[in-house]
Amino acid sequence: MAILGSHNPLAATFGIFGNIISFMVYLAPARTFQKIYKKKSTQSFQCLPYLVALFSSSLWLYYASFNIKHSILLVSINSFGCVIEIIYIVIFIKYADKDAKRLTIKLLAAMNFGSLALIVLVTRFAVDDSDQVKVLGWICDVVSVIVFAAPLSVVLQVIRTKSVQFMPFCLSFSLLLNAIMWLAYGFFNKDMCVALPNVGGLALGLLQMLLHAIYRNRGAKENVTTDAAVTTFVVVVNPLGPPEVFSTAVKDELSLEDNNKGGEDDAQGKTVETNDCPL
Repeated sequence: MAILGSHNPLAATFGIFGNIISFMVYLAPARTFQKIYKKKSTQSFQCLPYLVALFSSSLWLYYASFNIKHSILLVSINSFGCVIEIIYIVIFIKYADKDAKRLTIKLLAAMNFGSLALIVLVTRFAVDDSDQVKVLGWICDVVSVIVFAAPLSVVLQVIRTKSVQFMPFCLSFSLLLNAIMWLAYGFFNKDMCVALPNVGGLALGLLQMLLHAIYRNRGAKENVTTDAAVTTFVVVVNPLGPPEVFSTAVKDELSLEDNNKGGEDDAQGKTVETNDCPL
């Protein structure tokens, strides 16, 4: 409690709640990896989002190391994030096919060892001591903003299809809660490097809530056709920069209307099964 006492009381409160929510977010993909373990196969899942999650968590952990006394809440959640993402990646590599395994190892070496080592060297030896935290903070923010491309692609899919099948409510709500907690933490802790990326998260979360309000009743009434047998949408929730991954399996099946007709038509609809949800 003495360490938390170094925080503004409001910052500490929001940071603790942010840790709790982010903790659940990090554990959410465990169901996916449980399925991978049982089937001894990575199926259609990709490891890139988990590699990005590890990279981003490592960056924020390095950022927090410059002032651990005032960043203990960042250290705690990102330390846990690094450990759990490493576990996910090890499981993925173990059960991936030869090509996927080779690609994952190459990306891990390039992103999580090469790029991270380069950032550490540049900020330590090529940047003035007074600017190190600022430069690293901007790097973390850029990575966080890039991560928003994934949920944004799902938002565009919802607008195009006029259906929230591709954007489960609990995932959208998790994004909004995470953004609020870490935005408030950064604001009250006077750490704009933490607050800024979550402004985008807040905007994206509110947009998703708006889309749910507009299209919530259309998904059950309208079937969206697809040519693929199984499509996997990756929804990334951003708790304080570290992205987290949720796999939404979209399976083709005969629509209820076609079923009632005795299967006379071959038209197919699409349903969504949300594998991972933190709340």
